Amino acid sequence: MDGLPFWKMHGLGNDFVVLDARERPITVHPDQARRIADRHRGVGFDQLLVIEPAQTAGADVFMRILNADGTESGACGNGTRCIGWLLTEQTGRKHMRFETISGVLDVTVDSIERITVDMGEPRLRWNEIPLAEPFQDTRRIELQVGPIDNPVLHSPAVVNVGNPHAVFWVEDVNGPDLARLGPMLENHPMFPERANISLAHVLSPSRIQVRTWERGAGLTRACGSAACAVLVCAARTDRSLRKAAVTLPGGTLDIEWTSANRILMTGPAAFEYEGVVRAHA
Repeated sequence: MDGLPFWKMHGLGNDFVVLDARERPITVHPDQARRIADRHRGVGFDQLLVIEPAQTAGADVFMRILNADGTESGACGNGTRCIGWLLTEQTGRKHMRFETISGVLDVTVDSIERITVDMGEPRLRWNEIPLAEPFQDTRRIELQVGPIDNPVLHSPAVVNVGNPHAVFWVEDVNGPDLARLGPMLENHPMFPERANISLAHVLSPSRIQVRTWERGAGLTRACGSAACAVLVCAARTDRSLRKAAVTLPGGTLDIEWTSANRILMTGPAAFEYEGVVRAHA
């Protein structure tokens, strides 16, 4: 895998290494992904995005997503915006469809500052998320951290937006030690496929503040699918409207859960630099 050109991009600080495998097949093994993700000895990234030929009629490309720990992810909203802008620059097209292992996403590029991704329909049933045991109401499940009479975190809402997400409602998103609690909750037995863990504070019906521990990547400046998950969970529990500005440490995304049960995410992309990645970087 020596000598592969790459693009370094980010969406609100959620950063990516992008490889183009449309003409030349590329296989990235988990150990290779981990080496490239190393921020001291490699390039560094939250996710590695590989653009491959589409496998489904009507899709323009297949987008493969690898986390910094080498595991494969089903969705990456910030990364989808970045690929959307990249392909618009290459082709001039403003509307595209990207295939992922979780489904096909529609992308509309108005400018590098405003790219909209249709993230699809939220999956709300316990076995779709999935959870290890049945919960008829996934707006609030029995899960807590800390003493039973004074838990640090408790009763998250859960949803699948391409990836499993658990959302804990807090008064201060910077209060709980998410760097310590995130790994434990990501790998909690309740989540057989692990989960993204978000702390959310509703500032108003149209403004929500969020911090996220991202499955397979850790603390992140921004997680697009988490912003979508938080908006859906907030609307389901009457904490917010179905359209809100979701602010993450890296910036703000506009999220809308439409009456047609689609989640629309709008935000920017950014290009950093080009380079050549080597397997033993």
